[in-house]
Amino acid sequence: MSGLLDKRLIFVTGKGGVGKSTVAAALGMVAARQGRRTIVAEVAHQDRVARAFTEEDSHFREVRMAPDLYTISIDPQHALEEYLRIQVRVRALADVLSGSRMFQYFAVATPGMSELVTMGKIWELAQLERPSGSAAYDLVIVDAPATGHGVAIMRTPKTFADIARIGPVAQQGRAIHATITDGEFTGVVAVALPEEMPVSETIMLSGILREELGLDIDRIVVNGLYPDRFKPAEAQQLRGALDHAGSPESRAALRAALSEHVRASEQREQIARLAEAGDTTPARLPFVFCEQFGRDEFEALSQALEATL
Repeated sequence: MSGLLDKRLIFVTGKGGVGKSTVAAALGMVAARQGRRTIVAEVAHQDRVARAFTEEDSHFREVRMAPDLYTISIDPQHALEEYLRIQVRVRALADVLSGSRMFQYFAVATPGMSELVTMGKIWELAQLERPSGSAAYDLVIVDAPATGHGVAIMRTPKTFADIARIGPVAQQGRAIHATITDGEFTGVVAVALPEEMPVSETIMLSGILREELGLDIDRIVVNGLYPDRFKPAEAQQLRGALDHAGSPESRAALRAALSEHVRASEQREQIARLAEAGDTTPARLPFVFCEQFGRDEFEALSQALEATL
């Protein structure tokens, strides 16, 4: 745990729908409790974390959620405007460029430009001396896109640097790439549900990261685990009781219990796949049964995460 949180930049990725935002926020709470000034950065116009903690809008604003814990939702348009103001010495010219419809169309139409300026903002957040002049963070946790897009966005700075070769874009692209591929500076947390497809994608991600960025997955977090309530002998007793159950209510309750037992068993088989394919035992987070996920649920998951990492 200390090794992971000693890094300055952590990307949280995984198959879509596995709970990346939840894990990123929970990990941020763990770091903040340990006294690290932490920001959880969401991309692609998302604002999930801020809505769970505060009513404030975090669209390109660094919003405080708790002591030492902040969040921001990064959108490419604002990231591009900030980049121009930092790079272009004449502020009036930067304002003209960022306000130009033709320039905005060009920027949006350029393949990979959105990803590049997003990565530029993430890199800026992680600097000890930020070009924007804002206060520094000890740790930046990125709620990254789903697996394939997540790796692509991390690879974008090098792609642009190779294309540009010289000039400010090439220089910054190389600087960002060097930061991302530094295993002492940058970590990767892969989130998976204990199901066949998310587990297979996580195993595949490990090879892609190593091949394309020279990084390893620092931690795998298995999310949404059902409790293993029954031992094999107890499950057998439930099956016997089902054969002799009289009322519809009793039969429904027994079927539900057996169904959960089967699902829990299947989940643990998938965890075994991950453990066999990786170098570390995956961290486990329980399925949270609640009507609405809020601050209390995040707190409970953060404590569970801290205990398993």
